Amino acid sequence: MISPNTIQQITNHIDILDVVGEFVKLKKRGTNYLGLCPFHNEKSPSFTVSPAKEIYKCFGCGKSGNSIGFIMEHEKYSYVEALKWLAARYNIEIEETESSPEQKLLNQTADSLYAINHFSQKFFSSQLTETEEGKNVALSYLQERGFRESIIQKFQIGYSPDSKDALTKALLENQFNPEILPKTGLVAIRSNNELADNYRGRIIFPIHNNSGKVIGFGARVIGKADRAPKYINTPENEIYSKSKILYGSYFARQAIDKANECLLVEGYTDVVSLHQAGIENVVASGGTSLTSDQLRLIKKYTSNLTIIYDGDSAGIKAALRGLDMALEEGLNVKLVLIPDKEDPDSYVNKVGVTAFNEFIALNKKDFILFQLEVMLKEAGNDVAKKSTVVNQVAETISKLNKAEDFTRQQDYIRQSAQLLKIDETGLTHLVNKLKRDKVAKDEKKQASDDLMAEQRSAAEQPEDVLDDSQLLFNKDEAHEKNVLRALLEYGLLPWDEQTTMAEYIFQELDQFHFDNPQLEELFDTYKKMFVEGLQPNTKTMLYHTNESIRNLVIQLSMQAHELSTQWDKKMEGMNILNRDVSRQDVSMSINYYKLRKLKKMFEENQRDMENAPIEEQMRLIELHQHLKSIERAITKQLGTVIIK
Repeated sequence: MISPNTIQQITNHIDILDVVGEFVKLKKRGTNYLGLCPFHNEKSPSFTVSPAKEIYKCFGCGKSGNSIGFIMEHEKYSYVEALKWLAARYNIEIEETESSPEQKLLNQTADSLYAINHFSQKFFSSQLTETEEGKNVALSYLQERGFRESIIQKFQIGYSPDSKDALTKALLENQFNPEILPKTGLVAIRSNNELADNYRGRIIFPIHNNSGKVIGFGARVIGKADRAPKYINTPENEIYSKSKILYGSYFARQAIDKANECLLVEGYTDVVSLHQAGIENVVASGGTSLTSDQLRLIKKYTSNLTIIYDGDSAGIKAALRGLDMALEEGLNVKLVLIPDKEDPDSYVNKVGVTAFNEFIALNKKDFILFQLEVMLKEAGNDVAKKSTVVNQVAETISKLNKAEDFTRQQDYIRQSAQLLKIDETGLTHLVNKLKRDKVAKDEKKQASDDLMAEQRSAAEQPEDVLDDSQLLFNKDEAHEKNVLRALLEYGLLPWDEQTTMAEYIFQELDQFHFDNPQLEELFDTYKKMFVEGLQPNTKTMLYHTNESIRNLVIQLSMQAHELSTQWDKKMEGMNILNRDVSRQDVSMSINYYKLRKLKKMFEENQRDMENAPIEEQMRLIELHQHLKSIERAITKQLGTVIIK
């Protein structure tokens, strides 16, 4: 884990204009900056960045957040990856928290693998373009295939010389650990424990993770493969897992986001050729069957997946693998089959990018119906096989189990029943039965876990915590949020000579609590940080390690940002627009909050009084009078008796 000290250093250096400006052209508009939203297509700018609040918001698509959130959303990074990106940008050395010996060893091994891969990529690139062997054997071959120098550099394609140990020697000369080298797959252990190059005489395609680091390689033979495999790929290790990687995703992620569609092909050269042709929203499965992890990676960018495979039988079978998983992940899947004896690489070079795009647009097949047609063709007139097809297609359709998929599901049932020449009602019943069976199986499997979770929740949850539906209609929540907004914005400022705003708020709210447990958690977190001397404010809390805290602070900050005009008018009416309004803001926020709480107490007191004995009624009357005196004092200070 990244240490709190490192996170603090990163957040202290962050300039949201610098971070967002790396990806969006911004123009100053008043106190804020405006630009075209990078998350959806728009012609008029609605993407706003507030340097004062350290937040961004698009008033078109609604996306908002802080600098870290922007990097996570734009680059599709995890929280830790985003922090590392920012640390690299601001030249901050990352300090890790204390970890177990096993975790330390794992981290050290991963760091070594990254370093070896980085060095090897540079080695392969130089071998391709700076040696006679590389130029004559590999570069000339790539050029014959139509690859230009710019695309070779972009994908960092290289060449491994046809030598026993050229790379191995270079690695050992640069002090890389010989014990770790075989893990990379670049080096193999031969007889007598001798280390030797593993990818000799092959073109090398580096494989990048989502932050652009090289995690592995694909080594392709030059020309046709006889007895040797066409590709040799990196083995599984601490940083490379082929089931979780899509080749080209690092280069395609923004294009996929923009196009709202991911094109999936099989091979490395397919990806490179399409990128060169200007079709950049494309990735490759690397010749493996699609996995749920790969599909989830696609889902991070888009819900629309178009698979483009060769039109031969092998390509068709490869395309059909993983269909059910794709549907379960909620992807809308289409299929395009390139004419026989062609692949995306050769076809785009043959017909050109315009014709290729037209072919894709005109030949997208619905994946489920295509699968049905293939199965029916294989079944022929065999009744038993046709019965199996009915069950298989019903199983596939039943995977569409989300509420928004209902219309699609009904349409598939109708069309499938027509193709199968069976009763539509019967197919509907079969699909519904399969869905019920799955639900029952899942419920049975998780019943004991759910019961235990409920018991724990009942034991831990305070009696006065409201559920989500209650919170949705809770009028107090707006005043609770406003108090927290004031605390975040002014907490570190002085209230008087001895007290800060935060300390004043703590004292005033000592007898009260927040009905919303999330707001209560934020208040307690702020208070704990303040007591520990960590100087919490809007900016530091925007980068808290707890995601729910971060999101809530962003929400409160955006609320304040959006309501600032109305608040300025209120301040202007009080003739204090050009003066420091922090004390008035804090005082008004607390008093309105208290008035809401008092009104609630009145209502509860009134209910208790209705059926109480005489002695208890007398006590409740005294309590009512006491609450009324507090209310009068607050309303006198506010100059109003209106409680909304």
